[in-house]
Amino acid sequence: MTAAPVRWGILGTGDINDRFLPGARLSDAVEMVAVGSRTAKRAAAFAERHDIPRAHGTYEELLADPGVDAIYNALPNSLHHPWTLRSLAAGKHVLCEKPYTRQPAEVDEAFDAADRAGLVLSEAFMWRHHPQARHLVESLPAIGALQAIRATFGYVQEGAADVRLRPDLEGGSLMDVGCYCVSGSRLVAGEEPDVVYGVALPGPTGVDIRFTGLLHFPSGLVAEFMSGFTSTLHTLEAIGTGGSVMLTNPWQSRPVSIVRDGVETQLVAENAYRLELEDVSRAIRGEGPPLLGRADAMGQARALDGLLRSAATGQPVTL
Repeated sequence: MTAAPVRWGILGTGDINDRFLPGARLSDAVEMVAVGSRTAKRAAAFAERHDIPRAHGTYEELLADPGVDAIYNALPNSLHHPWTLRSLAAGKHVLCEKPYTRQPAEVDEAFDAADRAGLVLSEAFMWRHHPQARHLVESLPAIGALQAIRATFGYVQEGAADVRLRPDLEGGSLMDVGCYCVSGSRLVAGEEPDVVYGVALPGPTGVDIRFTGLLHFPSGLVAEFMSGFTSTLHTLEAIGTGGSVMLTNPWQSRPVSIVRDGVETQLVAENAYRLELEDVSRAIRGEGPPLLGRADAMGQARALDGLLRSAATGQPVTL
């Protein structure tokens, strides 16, 4: 007998949903049943556009909906933690858009609350669910001992009023796209960084529009990355004593290829948002832990916080 789909509610009507929802529609394991916004008008328009049955004019109404099992928290960065806590308190499982937070203490607070309530909480780094991530890790032995990691992620940000440029909403290129580079570097390294160094280029609003970072790992390995709002960049490369391997478009749910020693191989296209939702939904049904749990969220938060503190002081930060 096929398990009933997990019923999801969407917290927030931001642009990320235009990428998230097509993946949700590909899966029989999930059902998008409701959306919550700050106004009834915005919620109704979003629900009609995306064929979602119920629209709630406040976030609180969505959390009170008894027909919702789990919440996808699509709010701006600064609202991730408080509304995840409120979702958990309402008895809802939570998939929270990345980055969950830059504050390690908030990671513990949220996962402690989820554990006490017997609920699932996961950070939405959808790229980790794509088969390319596993393929990359499985390819590492073929290139010998790791020597370095390089990662880039950027795009041209043209919306002057975009929430990603607002310091009060914890915007900036590191928190928006650089966090993917940190995630990828940590995955390839197979350990957590112990020292980080960051350099930020501030834009007119005060948030970084370009961020360059170094992550040093206990093994002696160093990862370097660059993120930004001024150029288009999408790579993750592992360099070894016997060669290198690179993902050419690792961060987005699009066709990707892997390049090893100059030879490019196309990988099967998968929708990472679908895979992410199915992973968390399996965990909600009690079929095993989600791919990304407390440990990964903590590693991300510690690294991001250290990088931002380093950029503010001009000094390396020991984690």
